[in-house]
Amino acid sequence: MDKKETFKKLDTDFTDNNYSWNAHPRPQLKRDNYTVLNGEWDLSIIQKNSATYLGKITMPFPPESDLSNICKTLNKGEKFLYKTTFLPPSFSLGEKVILHFGAVDQIADIYINDRLISSHIGGYLPFSIDITERILIGKQNDISVIVTDELNTNIPYGKQSKKRGGMWYTATCGIWQTVWLEVVPKEYFSYLSITTNGNLVTINTLGGKANKTLKIIGIPTTFSYSGDSITFSVENPIFWSPDSPHLYDFTLSDGTDLVYSYFALRDISVQEINGYKYICLNDKPIFFNALLDQGYFPDGIYLPSSPQGYVQDVLNAKKLGFNTLRKHAKIEPDLFYYYCDKLGILVMQDMVNSGKYNFLLDTALPTIGVKRQPRPFANKLRKTIFLKHCSETIKFLHNHPCVVYYTIFNEGWGQFNADNVYEILKQQDSTKIFDTTSGWFKKSKSDVDSKHVYFKKLKLKANGKKPLILSEFGGYSYKILAHSFNQKKTYGYKKILSSLEFEKEITSLYLDQVLPCINNGLNGAVLTQICDVEDETNGLITYDRKIIKISIEQMQKINKALTIAFDEITKK
Repeated sequence: MDKKETFKKLDTDFTDNNYSWNAHPRPQLKRDNYTVLNGEWDLSIIQKNSATYLGKITMPFPPESDLSNICKTLNKGEKFLYKTTFLPPSFSLGEKVILHFGAVDQIADIYINDRLISSHIGGYLPFSIDITERILIGKQNDISVIVTDELNTNIPYGKQSKKRGGMWYTATCGIWQTVWLEVVPKEYFSYLSITTNGNLVTINTLGGKANKTLKIIGIPTTFSYSGDSITFSVENPIFWSPDSPHLYDFTLSDGTDLVYSYFALRDISVQEINGYKYICLNDKPIFFNALLDQGYFPDGIYLPSSPQGYVQDVLNAKKLGFNTLRKHAKIEPDLFYYYCDKLGILVMQDMVNSGKYNFLLDTALPTIGVKRQPRPFANKLRKTIFLKHCSETIKFLHNHPCVVYYTIFNEGWGQFNADNVYEILKQQDSTKIFDTTSGWFKKSKSDVDSKHVYFKKLKLKANGKKPLILSEFGGYSYKILAHSFNQKKTYGYKKILSSLEFEKEITSLYLDQVLPCINNGLNGAVLTQICDVEDETNGLITYDRKIIKISIEQMQKINKALTIAFDEITKK
């Protein structure tokens, strides 16, 4: 066969002008008065207290990426210095100006007009600073950000490596998400917490005045109340699911502050059915038919060229018949989760790992059956930072209906006090499923029995005590040279040389191995992976997102067979 017959091209017709990094970066807490500061900033590198100008960097892309126009990383002892100017937005006496950063990796010192105003540690989560008292009204103001990133393993860092290759990817540092300004009243809503139970919705607010009005768009009822919490019911409820991702838009006002947001009616529970435990979505058992998603892109590394890259990945996963993405060792910008909410795909979210990785102890020995974790300890600093990062991750993602499942530790990497960590995090959000030890080195406390199987036949049977999740498997490598990161290095768990062989192997893997496990109580399966990542060519889609390696029709047929089998075994 020639390439025209063999390869299936992607549908990349995404022309919506709203898919831009200048779109509002926080869809669940929007105000009208905001200013995005993306675009060209000045970038210098600091070496021994001397700054050398590198040029104009295109924000919000990390400096290692092609899209940044810099293509430069930090060496040991170096720091990045970002600079830009801005004219403050119009604001009245008593209002505040908030400076927001989507994410800066790993340590950021923020200056306004050459005065240090804040520091932040952690490369994946948003943070905000009240700069009202530091800005010059009606004049140009300076923002400077000094970034330190030596890939400190006490701080969550994911799959980044200074020596990329194989399962390790290009390290990024610096500002890699949107920077923006927002004008807010003196008393303002700084956070909303939305929790649903059936058709009941509870909204808790942080900040704002006492008397509030909530209006659901498209529903005539208006709720007026006093205090920081309201619970109400939705008549004729439409429940959220991947097949019907219905969102309820609403506004919340206290007379001076007005925000736009949304919620969805979506419940997650665990129930016993026919002798097995299953995770249920809206009281119905659901098979998590999932793809591992690492969130890397060839031109922006940690970001696609525009948010439509997220839309494309979600739509292609759904087109192939999958209903879940496992976001692996990375937290994305808020817009990614918004598109998952809007388009309808479940998200299993990993906590971003910290701690040093050891191939022999963390991967090789467990793969051949050594199940006792050899080094389950962490220093006090790493423990503190990891728990804080997990807590902030849960708060950040709490309101997104797509996020239903958290992985705390993956394959023992950075694992410590697993049962205790589970207790702390489960107490913070009991509405989600927590996979404490994904793969191996399991402890007593976890909501699921989580397995990774790569080099053996799948022979899994649920124990009847916890839902059984095959949280990683597959990893078959089929490399298409014209659409690969490089021409020489290739990484995967089984080398395949043709599209026909690839489709045959994937079909056999699912129908001959996964399908029988469903009859034994399997609740979900996470295939490695949605897209190739650099040397790792084991995706269903090429790294450049231009080629789907398997027939769409065949993958849909496979996934339909899984769904039919699961529905049959879980009939109540």
